[in-house]
Amino acid sequence: MARKITGAAFLSLDGVMQAPGGPTEDPTGGFDQGGWVFKLWDEGIDETLGALFTPPYDLLLGRRTYDIFAAYWPYADGENKPMGEAFDAANKYVMTRGDQPLDWQNSHRMRGVEDVAAIKQTEGPDLVIQGSSEIYPALLAAGLIDTLITMTYPVILGRGKRLWGEGTPVDKLEMTDHRVTAKGTVVATYRPGGTLPPYPDEAPIPITSDRELERRKRIEDGTW
Repeated sequence: MARKITGAAFLSLDGVMQAPGGPTEDPTGGFDQGGWVFKLWDEGIDETLGALFTPPYDLLLGRRTYDIFAAYWPYADGENKPMGEAFDAANKYVMTRGDQPLDWQNSHRMRGVEDVAAIKQTEGPDLVIQGSSEIYPALLAAGLIDTLITMTYPVILGRGKRLWGEGTPVDKLEMTDHRVTAKGTVVATYRPGGTLPPYPDEAPIPITSDRELERRKRIEDGTW
């Protein structure tokens, strides 16, 4: 039986998922709102996170998220120590084009989606994606994501890395569960829903007035 891959992402209303955990986590592109999840901390998502990170599980990460985790979780103490120990024990499958050392214990290099597809067919626990915005388009295009959980906070960040970036295919998702916390965070669970259907015959027929035809011409000319 194939292992499943679940992506879980903290999002703003405008789709930003960059640096939810801390001010120094990822300032790439001048992003200055790092730690926004903790500014708006919502205990209503604890149930979702608890179910997601109940061992056994393995992690599937992009290289930058791996770097962030490797610099933090092995050194975590206090109330965060159990999570650090669980992440230490889990296999970390890292999608990267580089050859930098992956010296956190139980780390494995994934050169591309073919490697991830092969791992899915092996024996072992299901895999969880955290962060790692850049790996989603390729995984979705390859049909490797089984479940997507979004935790959308009632905040607009304006700029930052988005969940779906360059190369994201047109795809349809089916919502399988949803709830809204007392603080307004929307927790939604999706699974792949197939390709987007064609424009239906019963839908309104586009108008072909002279003004509309002129508008289309301006679109083609790049003057609209």
